[in-house]
Amino acid sequence: MTMEIRQGKSPLQALLALVATALLLTACGGGESTEALPNTGGNGGTVSYDGPAPATDDVLNFKRSVWDHLVAQDKCGACHGAGGQSPTFVNEQDVNAAYAQANTIVNLSDPSQSLMVTKVAGGHNCWESSTSVCVDILTTYLSDWAGGSEGSAKTVELRAPTLRDPGNTIPFPTDASRFQSTIYQPLLTTYCSECHSDGGQAPYIASENIDTAYEQAKSRIDLNTPSSSRLVERLRFDFHNCWDNDCDWSADMMQMAIEDFAGPLTAQPVDEDLVVSKALTLTGDGLLANSGGRYEDNVIALYEFKAGEGQTAFDTSGVSPALNLTLSGNVDWVGGWGIDLRPASENDQGFMVPAGKAQGSTADSRKLHTLLTASGEYSIEAWVAPGNITQEDARIVSYSGSATTRNVTLSQTLQRYEVLHRSTTSDENTPFSTQDADMLLQATLQHVVVNYSPGNGRQIFINGEASGDVDPDPAGLLSEWDDSFALVLGNETDGNSPWQGAIRMVAIHNRALTPEQIKANFEVGVGQKFYLLFGVSHLIDLPQSFIVFEVSQFDSYSYRFSSPFFISLDESAEPSGIALKGMRLGINGKEATVGQAWANLDVMLNPTDYEPGAGQPLSRLGTVIALENGPGSDQFFLTFDQLGASLYSRTQPAIPGEPAPADLPPSSKIGLKTFDEVNASMARLTGVATTQPDVRDTFLTVKQQLPTVETIQGFLSSHQMAVTQMAIQYCDVLISDDTLRAGFFPGFDFRAPASAAFNTTGRDQIVSALLTGFVGQNLGTQPADTQIDTELNALMDRLTSCGTDCKPGRTETVVKASCAAVLGSATTLVQ
Repeated sequence: MTMEIRQGKSPLQALLALVATALLLTACGGGESTEALPNTGGNGGTVSYDGPAPATDDVLNFKRSVWDHLVAQDKCGACHGAGGQSPTFVNEQDVNAAYAQANTIVNLSDPSQSLMVTKVAGGHNCWESSTSVCVDILTTYLSDWAGGSEGSAKTVELRAPTLRDPGNTIPFPTDASRFQSTIYQPLLTTYCSECHSDGGQAPYIASENIDTAYEQAKSRIDLNTPSSSRLVERLRFDFHNCWDNDCDWSADMMQMAIEDFAGPLTAQPVDEDLVVSKALTLTGDGLLANSGGRYEDNVIALYEFKAGEGQTAFDTSGVSPALNLTLSGNVDWVGGWGIDLRPASENDQGFMVPAGKAQGSTADSRKLHTLLTASGEYSIEAWVAPGNITQEDARIVSYSGSATTRNVTLSQTLQRYEVLHRSTTSDENTPFSTQDADMLLQATLQHVVVNYSPGNGRQIFINGEASGDVDPDPAGLLSEWDDSFALVLGNETDGNSPWQGAIRMVAIHNRALTPEQIKANFEVGVGQKFYLLFGVSHLIDLPQSFIVFEVSQFDSYSYRFSSPFFISLDESAEPSGIALKGMRLGINGKEATVGQAWANLDVMLNPTDYEPGAGQPLSRLGTVIALENGPGSDQFFLTFDQLGASLYSRTQPAIPGEPAPADLPPSSKIGLKTFDEVNASMARLTGVATTQPDVRDTFLTVKQQLPTVETIQGFLSSHQMAVTQMAIQYCDVLISDDTLRAGFFPGFDFRAPASAAFNTTGRDQIVSALLTGFVGQNLGTQPADTQIDTELNALMDRLTSCGTDCKPGRTETVVKASCAAVLGSATTLVQ
């Protein structure tokens, strides 16, 4: 990733910025935080320019990158055009004059800090429903102007944050009862449950489950400054569903409820003996690092899912018309940017919620048809985390009309990524896919790119590497694409091909990315990422010194810290002989209890390893720590065992002694025979060999149902069923063999009819043989012989109740049943 160090402004630049600020503060109604949209009901189409030609290449680049996008009446043209309010940076009569005005309100070395951007971030005339979307789009336009050359990667510029000492922070209580009584019941369930309850819109701050509502609300509550809570600002500044149409009163009520909640909570002080850096918050002080290193010159639709709430995933590509997607069904936002698409399920009220998806309109999707058919090539780039590797025909990204009609689709089937694509040489429903044996699709976060170009046909790249699969169809044209289809994520437009998993980013390019560009975009990563610059100049004698981490919200519950390095933003300064030992992460006034990956760090900051402008790497390790109050409120700092001359004498916790071994639970005096033991016992008792074909086949069939361990606690009903089947088979072979049965049941007449064979003598012969051959006297707890005799006689009574009407062969059947009843009992299973 490319980084730059910010230089100080010249006096002329400072004067221009001051003048521009004054101009903008008087524009479009003054300096209120939120202003009416300019002429949004008017014609928002393109403006036909017939003024003077651009005087220089840079003016031409400004026109293409900025002016063309903002000159329309529904953007900036209603106020800042010719004869309008200063600055007239979209002068529709003279682009050269517009260029001169624009230069007073832009910072091309750091576009996100341009006055044009920060003014809109403060609420000035955003043409979308989300201010952050307009900020992203304006930053993209200015970055394109600043980049200048085709195929360039964006850079990230390091700049010093506001320096502050780690302060006292208030942690959230672990129990939700106080939240329930102060905020949840009085306000959230009363005024927010219609939209933000289970099965509604995220965040689920009014969920019927109080623990869910509490977790969802934490990141939207600022315990230190309740007025800065998102729950308050959403009402006061965004006018979001205010109660009784009074947003100030609604915001005041929410603020008072949060103040009541936070009132008795105590702050967490920082140990005065610790050697600590300056403190930072993620979203307040972090330097956004997402754009650095990415290739986005030909992006025509971009979804980074930054909103984190609501029902719209915004297209921030800046290419009109914006192809925004509507979220529907079982879909939720993922912390750190993303959406989680889930299968259809029943909510707490008993209503069925359909599978989640995000879908654009056919009218806005038409720009894909227009721009992709014109170029004849494309790249679909996505960061996805499949929910499992068992789903089939599950659509991840689809530009289609139904499950069977499409222009292009990226899909999952088991562990394959599939691409279905319409062209003059390929069928729209014949997939091109990765190979089953390669198992390239995994249920983890992956970077997937689908390329199509006339020269190479379809290609699939996973985590920066080509899959190696060759498109079987010759490359064709996209001229047969249908412009009435819609873009949809996580399903088809008809809802019949749901996909389960998380989508963290989707970008559609109207040119195929090169392998090098794909690799670069993969290495940049995904999600909301920041550089946190922890100030340490107060600990060492080196100006503008920082230890920098790349930090992201890993998911809704944790943060990821990685790649720390030391740097001074003063390029003339170099460290020399500065010891750095035992670095740890602190959060909200205390050291994190887990995730201290750099506790054993021991490095020397020196000119040999330090490179001005790039710094000195400290470690390649990364770690994850728990989220507490949320990315807007959690305060981070670093502690050191040694940094330069500053030392902290850390007392290592005593190694606990060997704990006394716990008493084992009482063990049973009896146990189970395992599968092989059961088989061997039955063979020995009956005299039938285990290799007898019918016996062997039955054993192999039920082997997995038989016990595998000897503990009696492991007994299952399936074990008894398998033993019964084995007993029936062994007894069938025993009694069907004249020699074996004569030896086991001496004197019993198997050829006599059932009505005569089972007289008193015959019954005694059967029962005596079974008791002697199978039961014996092994356990003091086994049933008495008289009890077994009674049970067997009752069985023979039921089986011979047919009397003289019994069919031939009934005698053998009754003996087999009696044999199996005893052999399949605990006498064989228990030991």
